[in-house]
Amino acid sequence: MTTTLGAVLIVEDDVALRQSLRSTLEAAGFCPAEASSGEEAALALRRHPFETVLLDVNMPGIGGMEACRRIRQMYPLLPILMLTVRDEEKDKIEALDAGADDYITKPFQFLELTARLRSAIRRYRTRTDSPDRPVTVGEIVLDPSTRRVTKSGEEIRMTPKEFELLHTLMRYAGRPLPHRRLLTLVWGPEYGGEREYLRTYISQLRKKLEDDPAHPEYLLTDSYVGYRFRDP
Repeated sequence: MTTTLGAVLIVEDDVALRQSLRSTLEAAGFCPAEASSGEEAALALRRHPFETVLLDVNMPGIGGMEACRRIRQMYPLLPILMLTVRDEEKDKIEALDAGADDYITKPFQFLELTARLRSAIRRYRTRTDSPDRPVTVGEIVLDPSTRRVTKSGEEIRMTPKEFELLHTLMRYAGRPLPHRRLLTLVWGPEYGGEREYLRTYISQLRKKLEDDPAHPEYLLTDSYVGYRFRDP
């Protein structure tokens, strides 16, 4: 299953919407397949090498959130985009905590959907688990092996915690990271509610990395959810 833009598994119990998404994605150059439940999705993923999953939250059976958790356990690097009609921040955070890479609220613009899919597939194709591999986004290069950060070739000095936070954000570039998950990844499992830590360190990083910290180009805020580093 190969295509220029990528193989997408659509997991949606609404037959009309599922078929509409499939035909539209095919016309846009993707290679989509369908599943009507989380259980069907698990079977499909074992049979074909998909490059992203478009997963509806509200489905019969195990449901979208549990399906997301199971898919994430089986395929740690596979991008998962969740579709939801709910627009409450707690639902977005729950989706991200379940392992989703991003979320799209219905009704959505098709151009936005295809852009998110292309971005997710691009990251999937280039991502590596090597912890020592340099990460490059725009003019910023972070090298974990030397613990050096440069922008346009000039070194930027970082405290150890600034470096860890920046490394985490850049490794997941383009993906929104909820406050609680970001705190756990950088500070440890006993942390989760100390948002002032993030505000302080993000402010410091913006002063060091951004041309205009008040209008950041790299360190972006997802309102009420968390932060994301610019998509590479």
